[in-house]
Amino acid sequence: MSAPARVGSLWHRYVRSYAPAALIFILFLVLWELAVIVFQIKGFLLPRPSAIWEAYLDNRTVVWNAGYVTLQEALGGLILGSLLGTGMALATARWTTVREGLLPFAVAINSAPIIALAPIFNAWFGASNPLSKMAVVTVMVFFPVMINMVRGLAAVASQELELLRSYAAGPREILRKLRIPNSLPYLFSALKVVVVLAMIGAIVAEYFGGAVQTLGVFISQQAANTRFAQAWSGIIVGSLMGIGLYLLVVLVERRVMPWHVSLRGPGP
Repeated sequence: MSAPARVGSLWHRYVRSYAPAALIFILFLVLWELAVIVFQIKGFLLPRPSAIWEAYLDNRTVVWNAGYVTLQEALGGLILGSLLGTGMALATARWTTVREGLLPFAVAINSAPIIALAPIFNAWFGASNPLSKMAVVTVMVFFPVMINMVRGLAAVASQELELLRSYAAGPREILRKLRIPNSLPYLFSALKVVVVLAMIGAIVAEYFGGAVQTLGVFISQQAANTRFAQAWSGIIVGSLMGIGLYLLVVLVERRVMPWHVSLRGPGP
């Protein structure tokens, strides 16, 4: 197949995959706009999409600057939580006693609500310190990454394990050549979930205090002053950043494990 034909085929595939979602989104916005007008819904209950767009245009510099600070907090917590979760998973997969002792502790940490953790971390690190928000995100990210990695490291085929052992492979070789590659799909499945939770956790933690130029503070201040269109513009920027992080994880996944069956293109 020639290069232009391949490009045309890829373009057709992308259009066929994403066009329905784009059309549904546009239809949703149109119905939202019409519902607010027809039913005369007050702006403080549900502003029109056009009003939100106008508010975004008026405040785009402020809201994106705030979003950039929140994004840094989310990324810091995401990286730290992923590293801790991965490291803990490798330790628990290697030593059964460690796994049995730490898994209940990890479950207990995951059960703690953000509302309870955010004020505590604010007291520890300072409300205006980004570390307090990163700590909240770290706690949210840690457990999903750890539990998925443990599943991936343990869910190896017995035939593959016996084959490596028949070649006198030691625990380290088995971990490097079998368990870690097998755990990658589980890891990226967890990352696709926690990358969105990271933005949510950072924004919610900012509701309990933080730097002035953050999304959580911006949204809460605008809502408190009944400027709900402006508040929704901040929510949209946070959503766009979450989607961007998700797409980044998908791109990294395709680069790291193009061999996986879920990432193969359709056959001829």
